[in-house]
Amino acid sequence: MKNKEMTKEELLQIERNIGKILRVGVFISAVVIIIGILMFVVSGHSGYPEGIWPDKFNEILTGLVEFRALAWLMAGLFLLILTPVLRVVASIISFTKEGDKLYVIITSLVLIILIIAMIIGHGGA
Repeated sequence: MKNKEMTKEELLQIERNIGKILRVGVFISAVVIIIGILMFVVSGHSGYPEGIWPDKFNEILTGLVEFRALAWLMAGLFLLILTPVLRVVASIISFTKEGDKLYVIITSLVLIILIIAMIIGHGGA
C-alpha cells in the first residue's frame, strides 16, 4: 500500500511539472508578444519594409537582437506554438518513468506527427 501511495504522489508531481511547463511557456510567450506590441506602438512600424516577414529562425533571432517589433511578435508566437510540443515531450518522459511502453509509443508518434506538420506547414516539404 505504501508503494502505491508513493506512486500516486510521484504521478501528481509529474502532472504538476507538466502544468508548470504549460504556464511558464504561455507566460513567457505572452511577455515576448507584449514587448513586440509595445515596440510597434512606440515606433509606429514593424521594423521591416512593407511585405517582408521574418519567417526563418535565423531572421527572427537577428530581428530580436536588432529590436524589430515584428520579430518579437513572431518569436512570441513561435514560443506559444512550442509550449504544447514541450508538454508532449514531458509526457513521453513521464510515461517512460512510469514504465508505460504503450503510451510512450503513442505519445512519441504524436510528437513525430507534430514535427512533420510543423515542417510541412513551414514549407519545408
